[in-house]
Amino acid sequence: MDFTVKKAIFPVGGLGTRFLPATKAMPKEMLPVVDKPLIQYAVEEARAAGIEQFIFVTGRGKTAIEDHFDSSAELRSTLLARGKQDLWHSIEAIALDAGRISYTRQPEPLGLGHAVWCARSMIGDEPFAVLLADDLILGEEPCLKQMIEAYRELGGVMTAVMDVPREHVDRYGILDVGHDDGRLIDVKGLVEKPTAARAPSQIAVIGRYILHPRVFEHLDRQQRGAGGEIQVTDAIAKQIGRMPVNGYRFAGRRFDCGDKVGFLEANLAFALSRADMADDVRRVLKRFNC
Repeated sequence: MDFTVKKAIFPVGGLGTRFLPATKAMPKEMLPVVDKPLIQYAVEEARAAGIEQFIFVTGRGKTAIEDHFDSSAELRSTLLARGKQDLWHSIEAIALDAGRISYTRQPEPLGLGHAVWCARSMIGDEPFAVLLADDLILGEEPCLKQMIEAYRELGGVMTAVMDVPREHVDRYGILDVGHDDGRLIDVKGLVEKPTAARAPSQIAVIGRYILHPRVFEHLDRQQRGAGGEIQVTDAIAKQIGRMPVNGYRFAGRRFDCGDKVGFLEANLAFALSRADMADDVRRVLKRFNC
């Protein structure tokens, strides 16, 4: 199999209940970090990694995502009439080329594995990436680009991983670790949301995956795992021994934007990383004795 990764799935069908009431009528993936919605950061990361086909697994109330990546003749004419060409060019850059974006529905939120399975007919017999917009990563090189460069040599399945405190292991899929060279980790096993006492390590899977189409063989069975959901980690675990399964410690800082404090932290970090805002943000923080 060719190890080139050209397709990416963006599961965006979740309800966003942790951000209610803000997400009652707005998709959680459209929550802005500084001046861009979460989903735009994920798409830009995929573009920078060479992804050519963008597949969104949506649900009810997610049409704002489709509109965001579409062109807008009305906005174009308004901005250009007001002499705001630079602003229009920044908006124009958001739109994805015709024929490179697809949408499919997840009828009910049955877990990440189910969302990935819903896009199976668009994948075919080639490896593909999965990006969760909730996991926002700030770094010099996009996380998925780092992973794809490593994946070209290895194939199989690869997940982004990070070390987490033992008291947090029950929030993640946790690796049973074989060889670990500091960046690449040979995965011997994978447990979804174990208790601290049962966790085989403190190395956690986060929301970046490169998957082999064989994962659909397991996902087709629609078996429920942790939390009564169809888990993509269970499908990955079934590939161990059949193909290389690796964890990848990426260079960069990850923010859990599915959590209110993590989302606030991401806004501060991204604002402080921008030359046009950093000084003003620092002055604001000083007012709070930060």
